[in-house]
This record gives sequence, C-alpha cells and structure tokens, in this order.
Amino acid sequence: MEAIAQAQSGIDLFGEELLSIEQIKKLSERVHSSEASRLAFAGQVEQNIGKTGGKGCLAAGIGLFILGRDAEAVEKLQKGIDCKEKFMCLAFALRRLGKYDEAIDNLNAGAKQGADSLAISLEKAATYRIAGNFESAEKEMKGCGNFKNVSAEFHYQLGRLREAQGLYEEAVENYKAALELSPRHQEAMFHLAYRCDLSGDEDAAIDYYKAVASSSPGYTSALLNLAVIYEDKGDYDKAARCVDKVLACHPNHKRAILFQKDIESSKTMVYDEETEKKKTRKMQIIETPLSDFELSVRSRNCLKKMNLNTLGDLLRTTEAELLAFKNFGETSLREIKAILDSKNLQLGMMPEDRQFGSVEPTQTSVVDEPVADQGLSNKPIVDLQWSVRAKKALLKLNLRTVGELTRITEAELLGCKNFGVTSLNEVKRVLANLGLSLRTLE
Repeated sequence: MEAIAQAQSGIDLFGEELLSIEQIKKLSERVHSSEASRLAFAGQVEQNIGKTGGKGCLAAGIGLFILGRDAEAVEKLQKGIDCKEKFMCLAFALRRLGKYDEAIDNLNAGAKQGADSLAISLEKAATYRIAGNFESAEKEMKGCGNFKNVSAEFHYQLGRLREAQGLYEEAVENYKAALELSPRHQEAMFHLAYRCDLSGDEDAAIDYYKAVASSSPGYTSALLNLAVIYEDKGDYDKAARCVDKVLACHPNHKRAILFQKDIESSKTMVYDEETEKKKTRKMQIIETPLSDFELSVRSRNCLKKMNLNTLGDLLRTTEAELLAFKNFGETSLREIKAILDSKNLQLGMMPEDRQFGSVEPTQTSVVDEPVADQGLSNKPIVDLQWSVRAKKALLKLNLRTVGELTRITEAELLGCKNFGVTSLNEVKRVLANLGLSLRTLE
C-alpha cells in the first residue's frame, strides 16, 4: 500500500526528508486526483499514525490534514517538531475548523520559523476574509501592495477578497491579472470561470472551465460546473461526458451520481409540439399585465405592494393570501374575482407555477416555518456557499433570502423546471448547517 501511494505522488511523506509546503500541496493534489489515490494514501497514513517522536507526529499530522481529518491533524501536528511546515499546516487545519484566531497565531509562528513573508501575509488575508473580517484582510493586502503586477497569488487573493465584498468587476480584473502573470494558476482560472458563469457569459465560462479541467483532470468542481452549463444549453451529451470524467476518477462521488441521473432524465424528455403550443397560448394569457384592467386605486396599490403584476401572479395566489395582506379587503377581492371570472380563471389555480417570494409572507400562509432570528432570516442567499447550478436555480425562482427559502417545500422545488434532486440535496445540506430546514406540510 505504501509503495502504491508513493508511486502515485512521487513524494514520500514518511521518508527521511521533511517535505516543503510546495511538496505538500503537490502531494495533496495527487492524493485527491482520484478515489483510488485517496484510499491508498489513507492506508499509508494509518500505517504510520501510531509513530511517536516529533518527526513521526509531524508527518502523520500532515497526512491527516491532507485527508481533511482536521481535528486529528491538529492534535498530531502540535506534537510534531517545530518548523514552518508544521505551523502552516496547523493554520490551514484550524482555519477549516473555524478557529481563525488560532490560525493567525500559527501563521505568525510560521513566519518566525522562516516561512515566506508574502505567503504568510496572503494566507492571513485569506483567513480574515473567510472569517468575515474584511477590514483586517484589506490591511494585510495593502501591506503586500509592492507585489501588484508581480505576484499572481497576490492578485488571486485580492480577487477573492473583492468577490467576498461584492465587488465583482474588480474581482474579475484581479483574476485576469493573476492569469497574465501565471497562465496556469488553476484557482484564479476557476474563480474567473465561476464569475463569468454567474454573470451570464457562458461561452467564456466554458473556455475557462475547460482549461482548468484539461490542466487538472481531478478538478471535479470545474467539470461539474461545466456540465451544468452544457445541460442548461441542452447539450446533454457533453454534460454527460463531463460527469463521466468525474465518476471515472471518483466512482462514489455523490453529487456526480445524482447529476448523472438528472442529465439522463433530461435526455429522455419528449418534446410535444402541440403541448408546447398550448403552453405558449397559456403564457400569453398569464403574462397579461394587471395594468391593462380597470381597477380601483386601492386594489391597484395593494397588488403593487404585493408584487403582483400579471394575471399569472394572481393565478399563483390564493384567496387567503390576498386577504391576509394588510388593507386588502372583501371589496378588492370581489373586484379581482370579477376580472378573473371574465376569462374563466380563478385565484390559486396554478400553484405549481408559484413564483416564490412574490407574496408578502404571513402567518396564515406559512405552515411549520422554521424558527430563525431576524438577521439570519434576512441573510441574502447569495452570501451562502452554493454550486453554480443551485445558485442559478434559486435565483431563477426569485428566492433572495434565507427566510424565503425556508418557506418552500421539497415538492415545490422539485416541481420547478431544471431543479433536480442534486440541487435539492444541496439546499437541504446548506440549511441544515444553519440549523434550518425547508417548509414541511401538516
């Protein structure tokens, strides 16, 4: 087992020589390039985890860190011999555990052991950014200002900070600057692709994702995001090939397996021309603006405040939801019903097409709404960590805050076009991490 893992990486973690930070990064890339590599390396770590002594503990701690077993890694690394590699790995593991102050302390200790000053400053900036302390992150980046137009990593980290601050154009500029200095900087290329994807420049996103995947076949996020774009464009064969590449290296990758099922379902959908014509006629009716109808000022103002602008909006809204809105009374309700009756329509007849968040939430229209503090409920969805597919799907559903998301049921999400089991599981996982869940019906 040890021989296999060493041959795969070309680097012997448990040899006589201590590994440099650069070697540790390369080893980590090789380990995570496939499930087989990771299993082989995990076996090697288990064989050596019982070794004592400063050097043995250091190597075992680095191995545990690479495997993502951060709590164990911290415990083992703390017993290792003092060196810059020890403190850098400790900082990274602590950062992933959310212990940001301790991570900063270990980065400072790494600097005292001779770690590269620029690398330390940039990692401190990254730690502050992840912790949400943008002011301290900005201060660290300003301290590295001499490396502007010199260091690709400087521009990459500055791009990540600008992206976290919502300054997307500046982020893109810095990612491009990083690639000009280092054309094979995979992280900068991936995040540039991600920004292009979210901004609607799919052609550029495809080029960047393909470049990442070609230079690093194990970069599963690039392949899966590329598959999402291909599926949205209706190119299911290309999407399937991207997913197949992931599964070839990671046969038990849960997201890829679910995504594969989604793509197969999309490929087998049958196009019915007559049905599509009916849908077109239906859309022409439901998209009729309410401003085309004679309404009292009171009714018009209420509908505007409720963000109900078309006939379709009314068909997605129930009578109870209208009456639950402040200042909307029986007179306005009768007026609305008269308009719908003239077209053989009625309130709430299209619940499956509901545009989530279009009606002001009330206690009468929400069942089993998860309890959350006001700050968390108003937290924008885009501030959470999503895959490209899930984020785009949620934005298309007009969901903007965590509170709006928790008022939706699983069935309602799955009933929406292009919203599959993969995205549903991701939504449930993200909410669970916040102590929340989707709405459930009694």
